[in-house]
Amino acid sequence: MWVSPEEVLLAGALWMTERANPYFILQKRKGHGGAGGGLAGLLVGTLDVVLDSSARMAPYRILYQTPDSLSYWIIAHGTSRKEITEHWEWLEHNMLQTLSIFENENDITTFVKGKVQGIIAEYNKNHDVKEDDDTDKFKEASSRFRKLFGMPEEEKLVNYYSCSYWKGKVPRQGWLYLSINHLCFYSYLLGKEVKLVVRWADITQLEKSATLLLPDGIKVSTRSHEHVFSVFLNINETFKLAEQLANIAMRQLLDNKGFEEDRSLPKLKKKSPKKVSALKRDLDARAKSERYRALFRLPKDEKLDGHTGCTLWTPFNKMHILGQMFVSTNYICFTSKEEMQCSLIIPLREVTIVEKADSSNVLPSPVSISTKNRMTFLFANLKDRDFLVQRISDFLQQTPSKSCLERELTGSLNSSDDEVYSQHGSLLSTSPQHSLSSEGERSFNLNDSSVPTATQALMTMYRRRSPEEFNPKLAKEFLKEQAWKNHFTEYGQGVCMYRTDKTKELVLKGIPEAMRGELWLLFSGAINEMATNPGYYEDLVERSMGKYNLATEEIERDLHRSLPEHPAFQNEIGIAALRRVLTAYAFRNPNIGYCQAMNIVTSVLLLYAKEEEAFWLLVALCERMLPDYYNTRVVGALVDQGVFEELAREYVPQLYDCMQDLGVISTISLSWFLTLFLSVMPFESAVVVVDCFFYDGIKVIFQLALSVLHANIHQLLGCKDDGEAMTVLGRYLDNVTNKDSTLPPIQHLHSLLTDNGEPHPEVDIFKLVRSSYEKFGSIRADVIEQMRFKQRLRVIQTIEDTTKRNVVRSVVTETAFSMDELEELYVLFKAEHLTSCYWGGSSNPTERHDPSLPYLEQYRIDVEQFKGLFNLLFPWANGAHSDPLAARFFRLLDQNGDAFINFREFINGLGVLCHGDLTEKLKLLYKTHVLPEMTSEQEEPDSAFEATQYFFEDITPETSIGQDTKNRSEKDDGFVRVTFKTEKVKKLNNPDYRHYLKLWNQESKSKTEHTKDLPKLNQSQFIELCKTLYSMFSEDVAEQELYHATATVTSLLLEMGEVGKLFCRAGRDRERTQPTEARQTDAFVPGAADEGKGGDVREPSPPMQDIKLEDSSPKDNGASSSAMLISDDEAKDDTSVSSYSVLSAGSHDLDDKLQCEDIADDTVLVRSEGQDERGGGGGVDKDWAITFEQFLASVLTEQALVSYFEKPVDVTARITNAKNVHKVGRPLLSTSDYDISLSG
Repeated sequence: MWVSPEEVLLAGALWMTERANPYFILQKRKGHGGAGGGLAGLLVGTLDVVLDSSARMAPYRILYQTPDSLSYWIIAHGTSRKEITEHWEWLEHNMLQTLSIFENENDITTFVKGKVQGIIAEYNKNHDVKEDDDTDKFKEASSRFRKLFGMPEEEKLVNYYSCSYWKGKVPRQGWLYLSINHLCFYSYLLGKEVKLVVRWADITQLEKSATLLLPDGIKVSTRSHEHVFSVFLNINETFKLAEQLANIAMRQLLDNKGFEEDRSLPKLKKKSPKKVSALKRDLDARAKSERYRALFRLPKDEKLDGHTGCTLWTPFNKMHILGQMFVSTNYICFTSKEEMQCSLIIPLREVTIVEKADSSNVLPSPVSISTKNRMTFLFANLKDRDFLVQRISDFLQQTPSKSCLERELTGSLNSSDDEVYSQHGSLLSTSPQHSLSSEGERSFNLNDSSVPTATQALMTMYRRRSPEEFNPKLAKEFLKEQAWKNHFTEYGQGVCMYRTDKTKELVLKGIPEAMRGELWLLFSGAINEMATNPGYYEDLVERSMGKYNLATEEIERDLHRSLPEHPAFQNEIGIAALRRVLTAYAFRNPNIGYCQAMNIVTSVLLLYAKEEEAFWLLVALCERMLPDYYNTRVVGALVDQGVFEELAREYVPQLYDCMQDLGVISTISLSWFLTLFLSVMPFESAVVVVDCFFYDGIKVIFQLALSVLHANIHQLLGCKDDGEAMTVLGRYLDNVTNKDSTLPPIQHLHSLLTDNGEPHPEVDIFKLVRSSYEKFGSIRADVIEQMRFKQRLRVIQTIEDTTKRNVVRSVVTETAFSMDELEELYVLFKAEHLTSCYWGGSSNPTERHDPSLPYLEQYRIDVEQFKGLFNLLFPWANGAHSDPLAARFFRLLDQNGDAFINFREFINGLGVLCHGDLTEKLKLLYKTHVLPEMTSEQEEPDSAFEATQYFFEDITPETSIGQDTKNRSEKDDGFVRVTFKTEKVKKLNNPDYRHYLKLWNQESKSKTEHTKDLPKLNQSQFIELCKTLYSMFSEDVAEQELYHATATVTSLLLEMGEVGKLFCRAGRDRERTQPTEARQTDAFVPGAADEGKGGDVREPSPPMQDIKLEDSSPKDNGASSSAMLISDDEAKDDTSVSSYSVLSAGSHDLDDKLQCEDIADDTVLVRSEGQDERGGGGGVDKDWAITFEQFLASVLTEQALVSYFEKPVDVTARITNAKNVHKVGRPLLSTSDYDISLSG
């Protein structure tokens, strides 16, 4: 390829000149090619790999040089001699003569460089090459990666790093390539080549390893291998990127969300590192945005635009706090350098003015931001203030608003500052009780019956206070409220308030009952989603109410189990509100739908928040704060269970071994984490835990769980079984009390069940929470995320292994394959699915993989994927001729007609070919040809039945273009109507084919079938069967012998079909009535209209006359031992009889060929009304047919065919071969110099 001219210092070093002229030199890299270079070539090859020259240097190049100059310019390089020779010849023919005209060397150089750049520009224009941010060096590395590992263009390289790979005890220096779906390594040292390919989806463990020998290494584990890489220049960057890519793969396994490149990234700056690819920048930006959203609890689609160091003036303590300012599309955020000193979130919807204040020595480069609730924030020490203000101004213009008032121009240096008002204003900035739904609350109807609705938090409706009894508690509650009001006065109220360690102190002391809903919304970030989606919840309720699915059934079942001890859920108002919130969320997020424990959490949210607020709190909980907790397999809770085990090992080591032996941690953590302790603690105590959780996140739950274990350490060490340990923990949690609660005491259900009358010391919830912060407060959120990644790999791969075991167990009794063989086949089946997800397929991956389905249905493959596996595993596959047979097999195996097959269907088909007897194999072959073959003109059918309809509608003479379907359906009473998922309803026009379909339907449903029940094979299907047989043997050792045997069998079957045809006609002639004969005579007159076809059902075509059985055939076509079958497939017409040649019976001699004779010239076929008839063409003989018994008996007469079909199949060898074939379709050369690991 032509490259932009680049100067080369040493033209001769490491290169050999092959051709030269006065201006150009063609060179080859030393060491490239089979027998070139000797020791020097080996050294060059090794240096290329170690020094990354392999990424930059193609093996051939062309240099430009002026005669009297010592400087050289590379203008082209090539990976093959053919490619570089084409460029060389073009230069000789088009450039040499032109260059001789120039007198000045500088003019020659300018001309050559301009010409080459023009060629490149023209090529890019003609081939629609889109400009991207990837540097030339990275593009060459990417090309090298695809060439080395046989990857397609769709497999995008993210980055590559120099490192050593430990193969045994020997390190191999080379390059680690990290792509979207694979981790690959390549090394070439002194003639020894090492290649490694590992799918991210197969990795079970990824961790940094530190040993005396390898202080900085990365260990990558799969189910079968461990790979260690070391000697990285930047191990942290490499490991973070590997973590991110493995996470994407796990996400794909979990919910089928693949990687989609972000096209909205800003252009690469000139100062950026040269090797960074656009994908690497994309992933870095994602990682930063993810940390940003987690830190400030922002909506999950918020993207970080940038961040910068600055100071924030805090009026409450008159200080400038050092920290970082973050700017994104909809928010400006700040966090102090010292953790928890101060943080701030300013939604742009709240901002009225952004202005640059005057700089001073005390306050350099200040920016003032004012909000609607009259708060002003002063940032200073900003490095690039002008750019920052302009960026914020741009985002303000994009902020959606109903009333966009006049923009003010304030500040110095002509900075423009926008005054933008949001649709509803701040939810909490002026009044803590204000809500979007406070005025417009409306009654929702469920099943057309009026259901009472709550217009406020349920707790305010069912709060029963007795002033005489609870005066001290009410006084304490009043003091709490006053403390929070004072805090709001000093630090601001609403979403823009300063959040400091004093805020945290107030949370730990307990949030007042009246403010709980408001502050939960604020701390969880749900307030932002609610403010930016007005009316969303009400619309969702209207759309979801009255609709039923599995989720709504489960919701109805659990409604009355949600806090049944609380009076708010002992009547229809609370139950109806809970139903609406859960149903609305199930419709918002069908991937989660509904999961047990959501009802308990949501019922508590409804007690303290209004209905819409409770919905958005649930959204924040399920989608951000407890990710993957409430899906069908509670993956998030299982991941955090693993994290909790790690934390227990670190913080309570003396208890860890005991708990592991008892198996208690796995039991307790799920119930504690899924319900945030609401199901195991008294209600008034558990809500304090929820207060802290919304403020500080999941670390609160871990801290509290560790505190509970630590408090019971001595009792737990004395437990003998898990039941005793659970009783100890249960009784402890039952006695956690909240003495400050103003609520009437509600007896906890768990305590009712476990109370045995023995007194247990009470535990104050506030002391327990504070103790958890003191003892385990050092647990950091980023450390938890790191642990979550490690556990997520383990949990998801464990789920995948469980799925594999369950699938294998479900099919092992139905097949002769062993358990090990089935497991290997399942891995290949799943790998084929994943490969198509990576690099595209003919169907949507979401349709093929649904983790919510039963295990057997989770992975399914379509016909294109099946063809790949068919070629690798099925013994009848034979290279070029395999695809048509594979397509037939697929349609036969696709029993439910959804254009996908699951693992059971796949194994059933493969099992017959590998372990079936001769009759079963021939029956399968026969059945694959009973269904008609799809033609390219027809659209892909939804099922085998629809394929049959297409086929028979095409050859039915009664079909006419203008005929009314409704009238036909009334006249053709009793015909089969089949409705498919595409909502298409087709109808068969002939009772013979209706009978055929009934037989086939019964056959597909019943497992026990008789050979006599199989439909007969008609002439065109027989032709296709013969084609399959001939192509099947094309690569067999006994090819000639099998051809002779096939010729004999087909000749015999042809004669049987002809004889059967004569009997069929004779019987029909006796039954035929005179009017029918008259009508048929009319029909045979060329050009005559078919007058009777609007009414009665008739034969698909009239009996064809003058078809004779030839006993001899001409021998002048050349001596050939193989039978020849010719069919005119192209002569099909939508409204005519399909035109096929009719086979005549050949001689019984093995050397005789089957001949194809045309139908007699005087035969005229029926045409549809309004179209010209065509005589002399061939046609399918509808009376000709053979049965399976005839086919079986004929094959049994030939020992060569019997031996072929009875030949044992080495399943293990086929599986091994399939595993060694690269998934792109190219086998990797497995020689002694290669180390190829396709893990999985």
